[in-house]
Amino acid sequence: MGLFGKERDLNRPPEEVLLKVDGSFFQTRKDELEVRLDHFLGAHLTWRSRSSIQRLIKDRFVYLDAAAPEAPQGRGAWQLETRPGRRLLHGTKVKVVIPPDLRLPAPDGPAGPVEVLLEDEDLLVVDKPPLVPVHPSGRHVNDTLIQRIHAREAGRMAERGEAPRLAHRLDRETSGLVLVGRHPRAHTELRRQFEAGTNDKHYLALCRVQASPSEPERDEGSVRLPIRSAAASRVRVKMTVGEDGLPARTDWRVIERVGPYALVACELFTGRQHQIRVHLAAVGLPIVGDKLYGPDEELFLRASDGVMTEEDEALLELPRQALHHHRIAFDHPSTGARTTVESPLAPDLVAFLEAQRERYA
Repeated sequence: MGLFGKERDLNRPPEEVLLKVDGSFFQTRKDELEVRLDHFLGAHLTWRSRSSIQRLIKDRFVYLDAAAPEAPQGRGAWQLETRPGRRLLHGTKVKVVIPPDLRLPAPDGPAGPVEVLLEDEDLLVVDKPPLVPVHPSGRHVNDTLIQRIHAREAGRMAERGEAPRLAHRLDRETSGLVLVGRHPRAHTELRRQFEAGTNDKHYLALCRVQASPSEPERDEGSVRLPIRSAAASRVRVKMTVGEDGLPARTDWRVIERVGPYALVACELFTGRQHQIRVHLAAVGLPIVGDKLYGPDEELFLRASDGVMTEEDEALLELPRQALHHHRIAFDHPSTGARTTVESPLAPDLVAFLEAQRERYA
């Protein structure tokens, strides 16, 4: 269960948060988990203090569908809970009503455009611009890709009562293809294909070549280095290669070299977090503009804090990582026909490449 309901209209501010108590979150066996309500909310609503969470409970904004030995998934009914110390078992559902004065404002303008490359009754394939997040999160709560799609699909949603849902994600800075299921059956089938790895996924990346004696310049290769969390990093989401990681494979091929840069085509055989960025950096091809896997991860931290300097921007060369989801092939959820869609390299990356061609002509 996510923070917000899956079928809600994302062009309206959220009015409640939905959570579920899960032993795996607390690294505890399901039958041994027992957690206080205020501690549980504090672990999930990390932007609120414990005292403010306790006030939220006492002020009658929290409801439970409590699990019990005889009802391990709850009873399907919400009950008001005003005790911060209420003990919760695995399987309990928690609903937090957002106080009216804390709700986000409605979008202050029309949603941005959506470029649709393929459309039928089951699905959309859209071309995501760079620097547009796919879902609302953190400080990026307005004008996300899914909000743009919901605005486009508003009439269909009202008529059918079904909200389109993304079948996969791209990082905010990455541009290119995103598949969207227009109804639950199509979404489930598209998701299944991503999880099974039966899709063909191809990306284009602009890289800075960093050849070394251990990694001489090559024109192609297959990176099969396991990927795991970078525990030593100050950035929680950072990944790295390591023998104790999950299996991962990225095949790459240089399409063009321009001075110290290369346009690289990548085929993704697994879907680990930040896989292409981690693998290309590991073989001496860090992606231009990558704040996390490029010159220094401190760039990512300064960007997150909004304190990037002109020197930082010059070092990165681009305001976003130069990665583009270029081509995808999948089985159509209704007909089963193999379907291929392509998106040309994003305009900002074309412009950067053209500038380097002129510079190194």
